[in-house]
Amino acid sequence: MSPAKKNKEFIATGRRKTSTARVRIKEGTGSFTINKRELSDYCKTDQQKKMAISPLSTVELGSSVDVSVNVTGGGGTGQAGAIRHGLSRALEKMDGELRVPLKKAGHLRRDPRKIERKKTGQPGARKRFQFSKR
Repeated sequence: MSPAKKNKEFIATGRRKTSTARVRIKEGTGSFTINKRELSDYCKTDQQKKMAISPLSTVELGSSVDVSVNVTGGGGTGQAGAIRHGLSRALEKMDGELRVPLKKAGHLRRDPRKIERKKTGQPGARKRFQFSKR
């Protein structure tokens, strides 16, 4: 890294479902905090941990950047996806050459899937009340 990039903070936003993550990364020792808690304390399952740090493992920068995340809304999986999206965008800002591997791994794509709304006259989004012929 050039001296101009050293001690500079890169900020990006990631979203998934109803979760929003504001991610800050800078050169460091590899600490990863989410809402002022350690990654292992915040993420309940191994799947969520792997999803959140997957961009770092894709570009192999896990031990050379410090990550600080503020995430709100949604549940565990949605928040992990939002962290992944925001972290990917921040890494791309930090070094433009990382765009190709991140894009190839699918980390820069915003997952557009959201919960479908419940419709009137039925108990859920797609479920129908039981049909009676007679």
